[in-house]
Amino acid sequence: MMITLALSKGRIFDETLPLLRAAGIEVSEDPEKSRKLIIGTNRPDVRLVLVRATDVPTYVQHGGADLGVVGKDTLLEHEGQGLYQPLDLKIARCRMSVATRADFDYAAAVKQGSRLRVATKFTKIARDHFADKGVHVDLIKLYGSMELAPLTGLADAIVDLVSSGSTLKANNLVEVEEIMPISARLIVNQAALKLKREPLRQIIDAFAAAVG
Repeated sequence: MMITLALSKGRIFDETLPLLRAAGIEVSEDPEKSRKLIIGTNRPDVRLVLVRATDVPTYVQHGGADLGVVGKDTLLEHEGQGLYQPLDLKIARCRMSVATRADFDYAAAVKQGSRLRVATKFTKIARDHFADKGVHVDLIKLYGSMELAPLTGLADAIVDLVSSGSTLKANNLVEVEEIMPISARLIVNQAALKLKREPLRQIIDAFAAAVG
């Protein structure tokens, strides 16, 4: 019975490796050096599939993978239908924040009830946040660097992930509001949890013990 784990390359992959080790799973290849999208492990019944971060919930939801590791931001945008979310893995930590140009008075604009133009790739999170605050916004969906939007006058503000804040600083932007802390979650396909209960439970329990 094969167990398939969906991961995205980069920070989440790197920070998941120690958790896999705790579950007795060693990855056979470095995804940065290999062109393979399916990577084996030291266990014949466990393999990894490398997909884009935004695709991880889709693979797990539709059974392309039994479980996956994905940021809370991606899960909220995906709305996590049909997914069991047993664990906050407390890795890949950052925060979702609102940022503006340093010379933009965000507090005053909100107070006056101005309609704000907000650029983001996280449209659902942004829409919910501003709706809760009663702030009227026009959302502009972008896929690339958010920082350009306020600098070119495309938007008044951006909603984006911030870890150190150095990218904002370098572009003369400031964080004006934190929306929520973000970390990576373990997600599991609900049908797989019934069909492959024992092997999946072992991995989930080992992850839980490693996270503490």
